[in-house]
Amino acid sequence: MDLTTRAAASRMDSGDVLAGFRERFLFPDPDLIYLDGNSLGRPPLGTAGRLAEVVRQDWGDRLIRAWPERWYGIPHQVGDQIGAHFLGAAPGQVIIADSTTVNFFKLAGAALAAAGPGRRVIITDRQNFPTDRYVLEGLAARGDLELRFLDFDELDGPTPAAVAAAIGTDTALVTLSHLDYRSGAIADMAGINQVTHAAGARVLWDLSHSVGSVPVDLDGTGTDLAVGCTYKYLCGGPGAPAFMYVRAGLADQLRPPIWGWFGQRDQFAMGQGFEPVPGVARFQSGTPAVLGMIAVQEGVRVVAEAGIQRLREKGIRLTELAVTLADAWLAELGFTLGSPRDPDRRGSHVSLRHSDGAKIVQALIEHAGVLPDFRGPDRIRLGLAPITTRFVDVWDALDRLRSLVCDGYQHLDVAEFGTPGRR
Repeated sequence: MDLTTRAAASRMDSGDVLAGFRERFLFPDPDLIYLDGNSLGRPPLGTAGRLAEVVRQDWGDRLIRAWPERWYGIPHQVGDQIGAHFLGAAPGQVIIADSTTVNFFKLAGAALAAAGPGRRVIITDRQNFPTDRYVLEGLAARGDLELRFLDFDELDGPTPAAVAAAIGTDTALVTLSHLDYRSGAIADMAGINQVTHAAGARVLWDLSHSVGSVPVDLDGTGTDLAVGCTYKYLCGGPGAPAFMYVRAGLADQLRPPIWGWFGQRDQFAMGQGFEPVPGVARFQSGTPAVLGMIAVQEGVRVVAEAGIQRLREKGIRLTELAVTLADAWLAELGFTLGSPRDPDRRGSHVSLRHSDGAKIVQALIEHAGVLPDFRGPDRIRLGLAPITTRFVDVWDALDRLRSLVCDGYQHLDVAEFGTPGRR
């Protein structure tokens, strides 16, 4: 089948087993092609009604009584749902609380504090997502630790061989992103876990671009610790609470660096001294954000119904279509592929590189009705969320991009690019 025709994309949509899920999301502007679902997922239609119900019935009618009746268990319930459907994690190991940055600080800090004598080195990727690097820089500075940056090829991502070459008896923690936020390259989680454990260190993974887009097997790969956000492929809403994973049997060996009353034994005794509850729940701190967690629960429910295997299969087909069209239409216009060509090594977004990428992205947004993303210095990032993106969306977006460049986008009046607050 010739994938460069729109009819081919339309036929792919006709055979899409996930096509019906699109109707369960909000599309206020049907003409907009949204290709930034890897930064912020579309809102499920059920979320607004669910939140209104909680405000009216739980908060409005039950008031404080809603805590013991309905709210206390939500962090565990949603955590277990995320673990079961997307992370390959048995119950009792995943909980939602706070932001990804705060959760990353808590797990990294606890792992470093529990490291054995002489283990003072932290290993990460020099191009890892900035918030992770900033947290690690802060922990290293306050703990007189060494933060060691590794350089990986963006299209290959972190490899077990590179980690093995850098790790030693002085290593306390290896922490990496499972899926590169720039290129979409997927790291070898099992292999990196193996070489890290062989050296006596622990591993902390950031799953922000993985969860809901590619299958993850935390229990099966022997992962120690993981964090991730819920506002991308899980459609939990802007700034939605994040999740933490702590391997069964490890949590009780770790002491959280933030001691809060939701991680305390006999919480309402209001006693002196912090005595953490067993398991991952000790990493809760302050009062959970109930409305945010309810929104996450609704997003997780819909995405879990679609199924991670079917989402992954469609994600591969969407990105394959984007790569095929880019090769056919854009290579001669100065574009290069900034993502792995092997679909098994690539997540659900595709990066196209162009020397004038920032202006092209703004022109797409302001003049072509396409909303992608930009990551410096030259990456046009196309987030193809499988649950809401059609194959004709990919075809139309690449066609509009081709026309924009061929028609001379340079003359267009576009705003200076700037979209803070997005991964």
